[in-house]
Amino acid sequence: MDVREWLLVSEERENPHTAIDALREDGTAWTAGNTVRALVHGRDYFAELYERICALGPGDRFYFADWQGDPDQQLTDDPRTTLNNTLVDAVRRGVDVRGLLWRSHWHRLGFSAHRHRQLGEEIGEAGGQCLRDMRVRTRGAHHQKFVVIRHADDPSRDVAYVGGIDLCNGRRDDAKHQGDRQPVDLARAYGPTPAWHDVQVAVQGPAVHDVETTFRERWEDSTPLTLNPGRLMSSFFHREDLTPEPLGEQAPPPPPRPDGNEVVQIIRTFPVIYPKSYDFAPEGERSVMLGNTKAIAHAERLVYVEDQYLWSEEVGEHFASALRAKPDLRLVVVLPIVPDREGAAAEVPQLYGRSLAMKKILEAGGDRVAVFGLTNDSGLPVYVHSKTCIIDHRWASVGSDNLNRRSWTSDSEIACAVVDGRGEAGAPAPADSFPRVLLRTLVAEHLDCHPDDVPEDPHELFDAMVASAAALDAWYAGRPGGTGLRDRLAGHLPRRPVPVPTSVSRHLPGHAHRRRRVQDRAAHYALAGPDQRPPGRLRRLATPELTAAQLRWAPRLYHLLFDPDGRPRPGEGD
Repeated sequence: MDVREWLLVSEERENPHTAIDALREDGTAWTAGNTVRALVHGRDYFAELYERICALGPGDRFYFADWQGDPDQQLTDDPRTTLNNTLVDAVRRGVDVRGLLWRSHWHRLGFSAHRHRQLGEEIGEAGGQCLRDMRVRTRGAHHQKFVVIRHADDPSRDVAYVGGIDLCNGRRDDAKHQGDRQPVDLARAYGPTPAWHDVQVAVQGPAVHDVETTFRERWEDSTPLTLNPGRLMSSFFHREDLTPEPLGEQAPPPPPRPDGNEVVQIIRTFPVIYPKSYDFAPEGERSVMLGNTKAIAHAERLVYVEDQYLWSEEVGEHFASALRAKPDLRLVVVLPIVPDREGAAAEVPQLYGRSLAMKKILEAGGDRVAVFGLTNDSGLPVYVHSKTCIIDHRWASVGSDNLNRRSWTSDSEIACAVVDGRGEAGAPAPADSFPRVLLRTLVAEHLDCHPDDVPEDPHELFDAMVASAAALDAWYAGRPGGTGLRDRLAGHLPRRPVPVPTSVSRHLPGHAHRRRRVQDRAAHYALAGPDQRPPGRLRRLATPELTAAQLRWAPRLYHLLFDPDGRPRPGEGD
């Protein structure tokens, strides 16, 4: 496979100041010989992370960066295995623990600045260091969520975790989607323990070094953690540590894995910040946007997306241009059914941003596009927080970046772009390639079937998802209470059930058994009685429709607060 078709070369990163590609002198901006595993759901991720931390000893290193970190978040069912206890114990064993948390906005606005200070104080008192980082644009955030573990005596055990899962309350859900017993506050439609869908990847091999370099560049940057006079005064009052201590020399990259077939590229977003920008990205970095743009240009048959936000005309055009260019292309998007916050000022701007993207996409793709939400077995919506894109079994990205202008230009973000290095150009991706396995895993959960029953043919997979959602929408429409969600959610769902496809594509040889499964399930959906809930969790989503009054004010709030453009304007910073 020619990975240069799918991944950025170093100059295409458009940031000559970063050290992330410095070890590679041939212009490549990726590493080969890695293994990549998906950890779907926070429960599995937290359990593995806890086990890894407990195995660390003197001289080992544990680095983490996060949008939110809650000291009391349990990593397992044992109430003693909280994040703060686990990291403090590691420090006392001689582990070098360092953390960077977004300082966040004022906690009375629903953010977590005070909890981040608490976690930093507890780690610092034990001998580690966890700092609050406010080197962001106005109204911006540090949104990266990653962990790096390096072993002093055995680099083959080194691992990095990258994705959408914060080390905080609400994330420790599992495939049953009953929510975290330490819930986060969301809109009432999600219930008292909101169900949470998320993805993190575990990376082993040389790519760990690139994730660590991302941490080191932020940690060692000469820009002060904050230049805001009010925050400086608050830090002085609380005697907060604002001086990063030296990390020590960076170890060489871990060796290639014996079974390492994955080629991994670490892509990031960093904005230009004022009055002093980052040493490693004085003009910012937008390799997340650039990497996604390069990959989508090669899409042929299926683009599969899970995202917390699908906002802006620019993101809509990103997919619309591919749909116009490739008439055989299908697009599947899985989103939250409703926004995370209640109230017009929070909901309407988010729906406005979604409508901008969906209108562009649907105008270009029509019935080749399907946008879904998720519900659990109780009929409550599942909050989709994952940030995942898979293209044609060839390319997959898992990270902290959402499909909006904020993530592509304004907040700090990180993602792993993964391709399989085996095979000739144009040959089918291996059956065990990471993009293919990840797609099967995610779709199987949403269809409530075994991964082996997920159709391999992209168009059959698309039809199966449409059929599943149509049946579930029809079943809920016939139940007392309608859709099973509160009446105010009706605008997020189609006015009438989408019809079940009457046929599926039949041209892929060797997959007759999977075609039969698709057809059998479609027939089952269509004939299911009123008391028999069809399998699956997918609900079809409609383009949000705003009133004329809402359209007079929502765009201003959307552009100002929800989806700012982090690219410098002419003359800005002069």
